[in-house]
Amino acid sequence: MVLDVARPLVEGWQNFFLIIGPSAAALMGLQFVVVALVKDSPVAKSPLGVDAFTTPTIVHFAAVLSVAAVLSAPWPSLHPAIVTLCVGAVLCLVYTLIVLRRIMRMQNYDPVAEDWLWHVVFPLIAYATIAIAGCCLARSATTALFVIAAAMMLLLFTGVHNAWDIATYLSLQPRPSGRAASGDATSSSVPAE
Repeated sequence: MVLDVARPLVEGWQNFFLIIGPSAAALMGLQFVVVALVKDSPVAKSPLGVDAFTTPTIVHFAAVLSVAAVLSAPWPSLHPAIVTLCVGAVLCLVYTLIVLRRIMRMQNYDPVAEDWLWHVVFPLIAYATIAIAGCCLARSATTALFVIAAAMMLLLFTGVHNAWDIATYLSLQPRPSGRAASGDATSSSVPAE
């Protein structure tokens, strides 16, 4: 069977998956830390902004981790892995279209070209690439695995860029003057002087 012939080729990628999967997981954890640290920042927060920019970053890291896990699992044949990979990629494509809609609905921020590239275009390319290459995995495993690896790297770097963008944006926001900036626990109820 063609699927069983491709299986040893996938097994040769274990080191790559062992590196990229935990890297995505660690970066996802760091993103949680950043979100926790800035929760009390003076920046106005919008659920739509979080849904359009922060949550998709976590999804990209989770997708990289998931692809690494799917392709590392000891499947009895590649068919279930291919189906899982393709269905997951298509779901992520749909999610990215939802993110596109959320960005377009934002009223307090006008996205620039860089935002469109990193938050919409690159994820769409990566997820479509994983879906197509996943479908080709049984016929041309070597090429498909290199293409999937490239798409995983694109998602990983997209997540890194977006996490950095969020962290720097939040850290560069001006702090309120007066007592509120001093960190005094009671300063939230005291007006700034």
